[in-house]
Amino acid sequence: MEKNIMELFSTHTGIVGPLDQVNIDTDQIMPKQFLKRIERTGYGPFLFYDRRYLEDGKTPNPEFILNQPGYNKASILVTGRNFGSGSSREAAPWGLQQYGFKAIIAPGFADIFRGNCFQNGLLTIVLPESNVEDIMSKAQESPGYKLTIDLDNQTVSDRDGFDSSFEIDEFRKYCLVNGLDDIGLILKLESKITDYENTKT
Repeated sequence: MEKNIMELFSTHTGIVGPLDQVNIDTDQIMPKQFLKRIERTGYGPFLFYDRRYLEDGKTPNPEFILNQPGYNKASILVTGRNFGSGSSREAAPWGLQQYGFKAIIAPGFADIFRGNCFQNGLLTIVLPESNVEDIMSKAQESPGYKLTIDLDNQTVSDRDGFDSSFEIDEFRKYCLVNGLDDIGLILKLESKITDYENTKT
């Protein structure tokens, strides 16, 4: 059995991409025409496709925030509440992760989407709306603005003194810190499973 390929997440410092909108659904994140693919890779170019490109589907839309200088290398997405609503499609977190995002910060997420993110090693952080608005403003005013996410200590901070703690389920935290998906967890317990099976023979 092939080992999991999830990256370990401990501490990450990266540029913030501000997407100031509420109720961004999975069809906006990963349009349905790209769900016919059978691979789990190659979804990054299709992320926010209808907003990211002009009508020809090739020319980057200069008005879309993630195409603008200072944001096109963002690895932390900050956005409005209820991000990831709509239909359940695992390709949405795949696209976000393969684009280069390591974490998403919002006042709230759709439950199924958030579960899919954790399952694929993409950290979602819920912060109070006032804190999210503060981060959003700083990122909009200063392209290239960076945050540091410390998963071990469950904090989000910047070099100007902003510091906010966040909650995360201990099991999900354990999986992210150790880079474990379902397959990785099974492999980690493989010897115990084998020992148990041997007692049945």
